[in-house]
Amino acid sequence: MEEFELIRKITPKYYRQPSVVKGVGDDAFVFRSSEDIVFTTDTMVEEVHFSRKTMDTHAVGYRALAANVSDLAAMGSRPAFYSVSLVLTPDWTDEEILALYDGMEQLAEKHSMDLVGGDTVSGSQTVVAITAHGYLPPDKGRYRSDAKDGDVIFVTGTLGDSRGGLEELMNPGESVSGHLIDRHRYPEPKAEFAAGLTSLSRLCLNDISDGIASEANEIATASGVRLHLQKEKVPVSEELSNRYPDQAGEWALSGGEDFELLGTVAPGEKEALLEKARELDIRLTFIGTVSASDLPEVLLHSPQGTETLQPTGYTHLKERRKRL
Repeated sequence: MEEFELIRKITPKYYRQPSVVKGVGDDAFVFRSSEDIVFTTDTMVEEVHFSRKTMDTHAVGYRALAANVSDLAAMGSRPAFYSVSLVLTPDWTDEEILALYDGMEQLAEKHSMDLVGGDTVSGSQTVVAITAHGYLPPDKGRYRSDAKDGDVIFVTGTLGDSRGGLEELMNPGESVSGHLIDRHRYPEPKAEFAAGLTSLSRLCLNDISDGIASEANEIATASGVRLHLQKEKVPVSEELSNRYPDQAGEWALSGGEDFELLGTVAPGEKEALLEKARELDIRLTFIGTVSASDLPEVLLHSPQGTETLQPTGYTHLKERRKRL
């Protein structure tokens, strides 16, 4: 379809956010705010970050926006808007393009987000690039650099499921796990949970997109501390453990794309954290502690001993491993 026909089809009938002054249909997006504003951008390339062989375009759209919503969650912000830039190869059908936007809308509706603009061009490789915007109460940003000596470390949900879902899709057996495939195609970013923690005086957060091994090291480096993780406390789903007993532990540490949250909090504020998790029916697990250190690092403790946990998850621009 022509670009203006696509714009007509995807233009929202109304906007959920009252701060929108001008949305889709002009040269730029206009909004008003008295709060801090958060921006994030994420880019997905076909046959690198996704494949239409393993997921339909509805799931591609949902997952592309989920990566952005998870980044906003890691900052403690409330998601509000998103814009979409597409490079599409000629083999995309009108139905596939509209399904891509429908997938985004499915997640956007859950978080009261509005589509406010974007661009679409043709090219030799499909690229889906989304910029998302969120709001923060003043001085309530949650940063990787905020971990302190004595903090406890927590994680939401279970880890490794998305990697298990990818395995199910790439190497299907006689039966497949719908749970793991759904966790790969339709992750649930924890934005409402993170935005609801404004009562906490200090909170360090990072979203688990590349793998907890990578994200924990990012916190250690940014905060200048040592993180101690208890391997046996890292939460793994029963489904993943049963289907992949030999790989579940490794995938929980470095599988990535679970879009859960890793964070640290002062011991005195654990209960407030748990109360919000119970309110939203979110699994929350405490998996370690933080200590002062001249050498930022992550130590992984297990009955077999202690090892330094290297950032073994996906490394952008450095690895050629596909993330489909």
